[in-house]
Formats: sequence, structure tokens, C-alpha cells
Amino acid sequence: MAKNLVDSIQMEVRSKQPCRKELDFTVPADAVKSETDKVLREFAYAVSIPGFRQGKAPAGMLKSKYGNDIRQEVERKIVYAAFELAGKDESLDIVTCGIEGEPKLEFDQEFKFTLGADIAPEFELGDYKAIKVKEELEAVTDEQIDERVKTYRAMYGNYAEAEGAAQKDDMLKVSYKSDFPLPEDASPALKRQLEAESTFLWLSDPETIPGCTAALTGAEVGKEYTIKAEYPADYREAALAGKTVNYTVKVEGIQRRVELTDQELAEKARVKTIEEFRDMLRKAMEQENQSKQRSAVIEKVYAEIDKAIPEFELPPSVLASEVQKELQKIARETVKSEEDAEKFKAGLEEHKKAAEEPAKKALRRTFILRKIAKAEEIKLEQGEVDAQLREMSRYYGYKEKEFRDMLEKNGGMDDLQLDILSNKVLNHLADMATK
Repeated sequence: MAKNLVDSIQMEVRSKQPCRKELDFTVPADAVKSETDKVLREFAYAVSIPGFRQGKAPAGMLKSKYGNDIRQEVERKIVYAAFELAGKDESLDIVTCGIEGEPKLEFDQEFKFTLGADIAPEFELGDYKAIKVKEELEAVTDEQIDERVKTYRAMYGNYAEAEGAAQKDDMLKVSYKSDFPLPEDASPALKRQLEAESTFLWLSDPETIPGCTAALTGAEVGKEYTIKAEYPADYREAALAGKTVNYTVKVEGIQRRVELTDQELAEKARVKTIEEFRDMLRKAMEQENQSKQRSAVIEKVYAEIDKAIPEFELPPSVLASEVQKELQKIARETVKSEEDAEKFKAGLEEHKKAAEEPAKKALRRTFILRKIAKAEEIKLEQGEVDAQLREMSRYYGYKEKEFRDMLEKNGGMDDLQLDILSNKVLNHLADMATK
């Protein structure tokens, strides 16, 4: 009985460095020939060759016409089988794996190639089950509810015409012009930003015009004021990013928010009385406190586990990938203009060093939780991933399939699954610690 492809492949494992191994594979010539014959039969039925019935074209003709495609398909099947063989070796806890070099298969000849594999680090977890943490849930006070009610009164209050000078958080009716030369291809949004008639301007954050709150607090109806607006380097309108623009503003009206009465606030909240609204707030605030307390417990438990585990080596390829993620995060936070980009490139080595510490910390946490997941037999269920995808797609305003496709294309699906599994492990640890 002929061997299947996986059983035909020979594998040798070499240690290259901590958490890194090289897997050398040898595929005998007869196995290469057998797999090539299978692929040739698939091609014979998939393509049309003039003068031959479907599936009856000679192997030589197929190799001559579709040689590269056939070779690539045979290579793909062999490498996939090699991955399967490596996965069967329980001594290899492979985290990531890839072909080294550019091996080229020759038909009917022995095929050798090497996979470079990052291996999960080895370390002792310690007695994490013995960790105990006392939950100290903070009670919600009447004073806290009063403060929250006050916030909602102001937030949902109606605006009304106000007398006297403008105050912070007022809404002003204004007309304004700027000294910034309007580009010919200016967008409607840019035009509105530079000049407007009888529009509304709020003296609160986020400011429509940078500096307007300070410049117009104390303003009076009928008077003109000047604003020296300094736009940030990351401003949404690229034409104004990093620019200083002078505005002339005429105040046409001042409106101030009037706090709602108890009954008005209850109606806004769609409840019958202010007491019912306060009860609703209390429950919501108690849930907030429970969530904060849960997070505090989780971090205390993990800190105890982390403290008990000595430093361990991290897989090099995975670490390099994590450093790159941190580097991209730094770039997003610091690069807002071409000038920033040049500075970032000039200081790239320093940025890489800055990215290493959080990358190592994140990977250490990942591998600790990964090992606990195996010890506790905690697994990720597809339903959990689907539920998280539905929630995230609604939050970001995407259709679920679109959001899923986007994550799969940019590699975000692996991160999402890792986050869900890590949270399961952390909550499991918190449950054990508080029993």
C-alpha cells in the first residue's frame, strides 16, 4: 500500500538559537513523482488541449505548456504536508513557520527544503492557582448621583438667547472671514472653515476655530473680534495643517444652555420621574464600578503571576513582528506632516529601541496567558469570535462580512482571536482568585 505524502517526508530538527529551530525536509523522488502525477491528472481535466479529450492530454505536453503552474502546485502540496508533519511533533510548540530561501522543485527528483520555525518559550508558571485577591467594590453615593444628574441637566439643556457677555460653553451666532488665500480647488468644507455667514460657533472643545473660546469669551453682540488660529499639524484639512490663520469675527447673537428641570430631564430620559432616572443612573454606575473592579482584580492577579516567572527568551521572528507593530503605532502618533516623517526616518533606530520594551512586555504576557490556556484547557470557540465580530462591525459602522474580510486581509483576525482568548484566560484567573 502506497504511503501518503506526509508519511513519505523525512524531517530533521536543528536548533538555531533559543526559541528558533530549523526543520529540514527531504521528499524522496518517488513521492515527488507520485504527487506530480496527481497534479497532472487534475490539470488534464481542468484545461483544454486541442486534439485531446478532457483528461487525456499527454503528461509531457501538459508539463511543456503548464510546467511552472504544475511545479508550483506540487510544491504547495508538499510544503503543506510538511507543515502537517511538523504539527504532529508534540515536542515542537510552533508559533510561526516559513520557508527559508527559495527552493525549486524538479520533477521526479528528490526535493529538499527548510522551514524556519519560531518555538514557544519554555518556562515554569508557578502556583498561579494559589493567588487570592479581595474584591473591594466601591459603593455609589448619593453625591455621585447628584453630580451625574447635574451633568445630564447641562448636557441636554436647551439653548436660549442670553444677555450680556459671552461665557465659556455658550453658542454664538457669528459671521467670520480669514486672511488665508482660498485655493481654486478648495472643498466646501475648507471654504466653510475659512469664511461663513450667520453660522454657529461653540465656545467649548472641540473648537471649530482653534483659539475661539479664549478669544470670544467675554464677547458682546454687535462687536467684531480677531482670532489668531494656530491649526495643529494633524488637522483634518491638509491645506490648514500647521498653519496660522487670522480671523475677523462679528458676533450676531449669544445663546446659553438652560438646565432642564427634574420633569424635563425625566422626559428626556424617557422615564416618568426624576427618582426613576436616579435609580437608572445608580444601576448604570454600579455596573461601571463592577467593571472597574473586575479590571483591577485581573491586573492584580496577572501582576502576581508575572512577578513569579523569571525572564525568558522570546521567539525572534514574532518579536520582530511585534516591534514593527509598536513602531507603526509610534509613527501614527508622531508623524502628522512631511517634516515629521523626515524626523521620524532620521531617528528610526531610536524609535525601534523605544518600541522594543512594550513589544517584549506584550509578547511576554501573550505567552504566559497562552500557557495557562493550555494548562486550564481554555479554548476559543467560533461563536465567541462571531459575536465579537458582530459587535465590532456595528460599532464601526460596517456590514459584518465587510468587517470580517477587512480583518482577514490586514492580518487583524489573528489579533482579534488572541485578544478574545486572552480575555477568557484573564477572567478565568480572576474567578479563581476571588473564590
